[in-house]
Amino acid sequence: MRSQAMSEPGPLTAFGGIALYKLGAFGFVAVLAAIVVMAMTLPKTVREFVVAMISTTVSSICGGAFIVRWFDLGAWANDDIGLIAIGGVIFVCGLPAWVLVRAWFKWAENRKDKDLAELATDLTELKKTVTNSISPQ
Repeated sequence: MRSQAMSEPGPLTAFGGIALYKLGAFGFVAVLAAIVVMAMTLPKTVREFVVAMISTTVSSICGGAFIVRWFDLGAWANDDIGLIAIGGVIFVCGLPAWVLVRAWFKWAENRKDKDLAELATDLTELKKTVTNSISPQ
């Protein structure tokens, strides 16, 4: 019986471990962003909590990835300090999603007795108000 020599798993295993470490760090930072913002403004219902948590986490991961790619910050991931800085970018990218979801729930709660046509009218008025306040007259 002849035995075959097996290759060493060293380089591929090390690369996989590093990749898993970096992906875990990004996910941890995204969830941390959601938890910090939730502690500042607690949701009123379980439904609101779930929607805000998912929105904040997705915004952290996707928005953070966009910012890292847009500003070409990928080279920062080559050392631990740069990875921590990228984690901070990912953290900050999740914060606006929480605020927008909370604002949407508040706006919808104030108009829960209105029908779809009245909501469309309210949205149109809101758009005019925001547009007029931004543009100089």
